[in-house]
Formats: sequence, structure tokens, C-alpha cells
Amino acid sequence: MAYLDDLKEVITVNSYTKNKAGVDRVGDIFDAWLETIGFTVTHYQRELIGAHRHYRSSRQEGKRLLLLGHLDTVFPPDTFDHYREDAEWVYGPGACDMKGGNIVAVEALRNLQREGVDIVNVDVLFVSDEETGSDDSKLLSGKLAEEYDYCLVFEAAGQNMEVVTARKGVGTFTIDIEGVAKHAGNHYADGVDANLEASHKLQALVALTDLEKGTTVNVGKFEGGIGANTISPKAHLLFELRYKTRDERERVLAAIDAIVEHSYVEGTTSHLSGGIQRDVMQSSESTLAFVDDIARITGVRLPTEERGGVSDANIISSKGVVTLDGLGPFGDGDHTRHERALKSSFDERIDLCTKLFRHFIEEGGFR
Repeated sequence: MAYLDDLKEVITVNSYTKNKAGVDRVGDIFDAWLETIGFTVTHYQRELIGAHRHYRSSRQEGKRLLLLGHLDTVFPPDTFDHYREDAEWVYGPGACDMKGGNIVAVEALRNLQREGVDIVNVDVLFVSDEETGSDDSKLLSGKLAEEYDYCLVFEAAGQNMEVVTARKGVGTFTIDIEGVAKHAGNHYADGVDANLEASHKLQALVALTDLEKGTTVNVGKFEGGIGANTISPKAHLLFELRYKTRDERERVLAAIDAIVEHSYVEGTTSHLSGGIQRDVMQSSESTLAFVDDIARITGVRLPTEERGGVSDANIISSKGVVTLDGLGPFGDGDHTRHERALKSSFDERIDLCTKLFRHFIEEGGFR
């Protein structure tokens, strides 16, 4: 398990999304490893965040496979930077989310090199801003997705080594409401209460939730007003939409527009901003057939699951690429100081991916 030394090396470099130098340092380490295997790297430099990195193998006719990960973590410098391990677990920022997953991909590719397999039509994309929503990288990821037929994403596996066939879509929005400020004692009737308007809109938004269909609308922040003696001239709602199907996306987006346009309190005006951050990753016949192919190729029947959280798999899947997520090791405690990954799951995933990559290269695809 010498690859755990590599994992330690990247974990102990802080790669908080806004720590550009740290993210770039981690990226440089992966550059060295993948260039040694024979990949060529293109850097997409950014001023305020780390460079996104696209590693290309040799090309020949046939299907193309993208391996997808991210370099950043959620922990600012001096908050959680250490690495440790015991008999069963490795601990540290990114152990499972997702430096550990990146190591799985790299080690499986190294196995092919050790076997003398020429790596062709298998590329790697590591972005630098996934933990803050991929606001910069999603355009690049979506564009590059057009080159590929399949994508494997190395976020953490489920507790029973599940792979992920579907993820909810997510959108984040704000509504800014304007009313008219007046003295609450002397001119109450002349005021136009933005807070009251916001309260009506809040209830209307939450009512769009349909748990049976997996749709939720959460108003996470409500701000407004000046003080107790003033009719509120302004209010602000911050809310999130999550959904499992494109039909639900369209239903809720249309309803949001109607809620924004309607004034429950006469004289208020409202403005909507924001939008869909990552579109839904829906399970499909081709995705499930891919799981069947993996069982045939490797002899391992992978359990599957759908997740409410999002990843960059949403972006690639929305471009029509057959996508599976959760190819990393099993871990838990991600986004906390207790983040860890199960040692045995690394070997399991590396072995699986080595077989998959070898078959893909030798057969020109998975089918």
C-alpha cells in the first residue's frame, strides 16, 4: 500500500478552495505522477483559484473515457491539515473527499503502466473549485464532456461500496424585495412592508416541496428591515432548490417565477437572481447497463444508490455522457475534522478500476 505515502503527501498540503497556492501545489504533485505515466497536461490558469488540469493520454479510434476528480477541500489553512492512520483507517482532509479518490484513479493507471499496457483514450480531469460549487470549472467541464463517451467520478463510495447512478440537481436563488419605509407609529398605513411580502413568498416557496418526488425548497436565510419602529423597506430571501427529475425542475422554476412576479403586499417589487448550479444526474437505462458491464468485466456486482448531494458528475451527465460516481474509497466524516477513509476499500477500488481500464483500452470500450 505504498500509495498511502502518496495520499499523505497530498493530504498534508492544504488545498482549501481559496488557497490558490496550496491547490496549485497539490495539482503540481499530480502532474508529476501522471506525466511519468505518459499523460500530457493542459493547465487552465485562474487568478483567484487553482488551475484546472486536463491530462490527456494517446489517441486512437474508439470510445473515450474521462476520469474526474477535484483538488480542493473545504478546510482553511491551520484548521485541519494533518494526516494519520491506524490499522483500518486513514484520516485527514480529502481522505475520502476526494484526494483518496484521485489516488485510486492514479494507482490504477500506474498498474497498467507496470503491466506494459499502453494507455489510450483514457483522460483525467481535476478541477480546483468543486467544493464551492464549480462556478468557474463547470463551463470547462461541460465543454470537455463533449469529447467523451463515458465518465467515472471518484467521489467516495457508499458504505457498502455502492456506486452512484443519480444525484439531485441543485439551484441557489435570491429574491430581493423593495417596499417603502415609514415611521411605524406616525405613518404606519403609508408604509409598504417588504418583510411581510417576504414572509408570504417564503411560505409559497416552501409549499413547492414535494417529498414524494424528491423535491425540496429550503429558504435558508431571511433578512430585512431597519428596526422595530420602521416599516421595512427591504427584505432578502436566500433559498435552495433540489430535485430528482427535469420535469420537477421545470415545474418549480415556473412556480418560482410566478411567486416573484406576484405582489402579496401591494406596492412591493421583487427581483430574482441566481439559478441552477448543477443540473440533475438522472439514472438511465444506459447507466444501469454500464453497471451490468462492470459486473461482466470484473466479476463484481456493484450495489448502486442515488444521492441527494451533488458533485461534478451532475455536470458531465447533463451533457449526455454515461456517468457513474462513487468510484473512490469508502469514507465518512467528510467536511468535518473526523474525515477518514477505509484502507481496505482502496485496494478494492484500485483492483476494480485496473480491470475496467485495461478492458476499456484493449477492447475499445466497455461493451
